[in-house]
Amino acid sequence: MSSNALDMSADPMQKAREDRDLAVPRLRPYQGLVTSHQTRQRNRSESMQFEMGIIGVGWCGGIRAITAADNPQISKLHICDIKPDRLQEVVKLSKPASFTTDYREILANPAVKMVMISTTPEQTHYPICKDALLAGKHVLIEKPIAHQRHEADELIALAEKKGLVLSVGYSQRFNPRVAYIKKAIEDGTLGEPVTALSSRNIGADLGSRIQGRTKLSLAAMEATHDLDFLLWCLAPRKPIRVYSQIASKRQKDGSIPDHQWTMVTLDDGTTITVGAGAIMPPGHPQYCQTYMQIIGTEGTLTIYDDRSEVTLNTLKHGIRYPMSTMPGEFVGHVFEGPMATETNYFIDCVARGKPVLVKPVEARLVMEVYVAADISAERNEPVTLPRND
Repeated sequence: MSSNALDMSADPMQKAREDRDLAVPRLRPYQGLVTSHQTRQRNRSESMQFEMGIIGVGWCGGIRAITAADNPQISKLHICDIKPDRLQEVVKLSKPASFTTDYREILANPAVKMVMISTTPEQTHYPICKDALLAGKHVLIEKPIAHQRHEADELIALAEKKGLVLSVGYSQRFNPRVAYIKKAIEDGTLGEPVTALSSRNIGADLGSRIQGRTKLSLAAMEATHDLDFLLWCLAPRKPIRVYSQIASKRQKDGSIPDHQWTMVTLDDGTTITVGAGAIMPPGHPQYCQTYMQIIGTEGTLTIYDDRSEVTLNTLKHGIRYPMSTMPGEFVGHVFEGPMATETNYFIDCVARGKPVLVKPVEARLVMEVYVAADISAERNEPVTLPRND
C-alpha cells in the first residue's frame, strides 16, 4: 500500500465508507493454488500476459480477485477496497502485487491494462468506471452499469471513442442452465418461443442488506439478471411494452418492496415474465432460489436452479442448501457458480481480442426495461418502449 495517502474528499466512494454494510462471506480459494505474484511471474509464459486491478473486493470482488490471482494471463494483480480489514483478508487469499484503499492509485499505474469494478453502493459505478476509461483501462463493471440512462450512454460512448473493452457483470449468462435455455431456443428444440418465465427469490438476510444500501428497486437489483439473460436468449427480438406490480407488506408504510413482478412484451408477441423477491427464509447464507420455464410451439423447458439436490442437515443449523448463492462459492479446489468463469472469460477477451459476451448496449437495454418497470409500478399502467422522455 502506498504510504502517500491521497485526499479522498472528492472520492465517489467516500460515503460508501459509512454506507457499505454488506456482510461478505468468508472466501475459501482454490486450496494451495494461489501463489505469490513473483512465483507466478517466473512460472508463466510472457505471451498474452498483463497486469490488472480489482476495485472493491467485497463478496463479488473477492471472488474475482482470487480467481484472477490464479489466471495464467495475469502477471500482476492489484486490488483496492475502502475497508482495510476486508482488504487485508483478500490480500492474504490472493497475494496481489500491490493493494490500496484509493482506487486512483491503480488507475494511475500505466502497467495496469484492465480493471474490474465491484464496488458498493451502486452509485459509485459510474464515476469510477468513467475514471477508469479516461485512464485508458478496459473495464468489467458489476451491474448496474450506471444509475441513470444518460450516465450509461456516456460510458458506452467513451469506451467506443477510446477503443476500450467495456462489459457488464451479468454473470448468469455463464450459468450452464441459462446457456442451455439459449441453446434450446436457438437450435429449434422448443420451436417458436411463446413465453418465458423466471422467478428469483433471495433470502431475507441478503435482501435486507442490499435494500439497506441502495434505493434501486428489485427490478434493477435482482430481476435485472433474469431480464438480461432472457432478452439475450430471445434476441434479436426487442421489448416494446412493460407492465410491473410491486407487493410490500413487511413495512407498514410500504417503503420497502418485498416482491416485484414484471411482464415484458417483445416485438413478435413473445412475452417475458420475471419475478424478484427478497423475503425468502434463509435456507443458506446468501440463499437464492430460481425457477425458470420456457414454453415454445414444439416443447417446454423447465429448470429449478435452487441447488436443492444438495441438502445439508445439521443439529446446529437444521436444513441448508450449500452452493445456492447467485455468484457461486469456492468448494475446496473448485468453484461452483458462474462468476469465476465470467471473470476468466473477460480476462481472455482482453488478452486475445475476443468479443465480450455481455455488450454494454445490451446492459443499456436491460436498464431501459427495469426503469420502465419501476415507472409502470408507480403509475399502475403499461409503459411503451422506446420511451420518449
